[in-house]
Amino acid sequence: MKAQNKVLITGAAGFIGFHLTQKLSSLGYAVTGYDNLNDYYDVNLKRSRLAILRTIADFQFVEGDLTDRDKLNNLFVNQGFDFVVNLAAQAGVRYSLTNPHAYLESNLHGFLNILEACRHNKIKHLVYASSSSVYGANKKMPFSVNNNVDHPISLYAASKKSNELMAHTYSALYNLPTTGLRFFTVYGTYGRPDMALFIFTKAIIEGKPIDIYNYGKMKRDFTYVDDIVEGITRLIPTVPEPDSSWNGFTPNPSSSFAPYRIYNIGNNQPVELMDFVAAIEEKLGIKAIKNLLPLQEGDVPETYADVQALTDAVGFKPNTPIKEGIGNFIDWYLAYYKSK
Repeated sequence: MKAQNKVLITGAAGFIGFHLTQKLSSLGYAVTGYDNLNDYYDVNLKRSRLAILRTIADFQFVEGDLTDRDKLNNLFVNQGFDFVVNLAAQAGVRYSLTNPHAYLESNLHGFLNILEACRHNKIKHLVYASSSSVYGANKKMPFSVNNNVDHPISLYAASKKSNELMAHTYSALYNLPTTGLRFFTVYGTYGRPDMALFIFTKAIIEGKPIDIYNYGKMKRDFTYVDDIVEGITRLIPTVPEPDSSWNGFTPNPSSSFAPYRIYNIGNNQPVELMDFVAAIEEKLGIKAIKNLLPLQEGDVPETYADVQALTDAVGFKPNTPIKEGIGNFIDWYLAYYKSK
């Protein structure tokens, strides 16, 4: 990998962006990170990640928002990126129930600015984060990229589905190669404090009850962050081309007559929430106090990724066992907060 391969990672101080920046830098990419360091969750955690990234020789950081069109455009013009990985977004299903406008600004206006900048600066490939939440009311398991996803049940999911539609439009109109990645419940070291593993670990250590929704009858395709990063890394140079077999009479949602692709990145092994909690209890050596509650609005009872398309494209399938991933996270959590 030659250093002249320049990549922009938006959301670089975020959970996945942090890990991806480290990985791509180790492979010889010259990485520029772009992040607004907002206070959706603990800014100190973002700054801790950023402090580590700043020790990387070829890494540059620019603080800015996706909605700042002029700043973004100037960055593209001045840097001459080859690839762009858009991970910056307003995250969280539950937050979208109470703060809907945040999703419109970041996930739609911001993504439009990314698409325009990519279009006008001859980007070789735009890879962007979608979400497993786009499957919404779908019941057919495992969730396949070949299935229709027109029934979202949260504004967050709708915004991610919109990103896929917007990307397809730019692929079709301007021949911009785009790849959307539907992530399935990502967890791991330096993870987000609003995610279940972080919330559960903190509460169990502090002897506080944890909320278990749908009375524990939930399944999630928990995917370790290193597997997510490996999938992204392999897909960046895998620039999509028009699918010659695509047919408008029987359209495949995951490909197109345009240079456009959609992939799932998930562990392909759903885990029951109670088993997930048990793995945390085992690692900590502490029993959780469980508060069983009904299913929350916007939540789905089960996620399960069909990753065959990813395996076919890049020869990789996420495979980190849940106990290993949880163990890594808790080791990090205890060390990180002991030092604070």
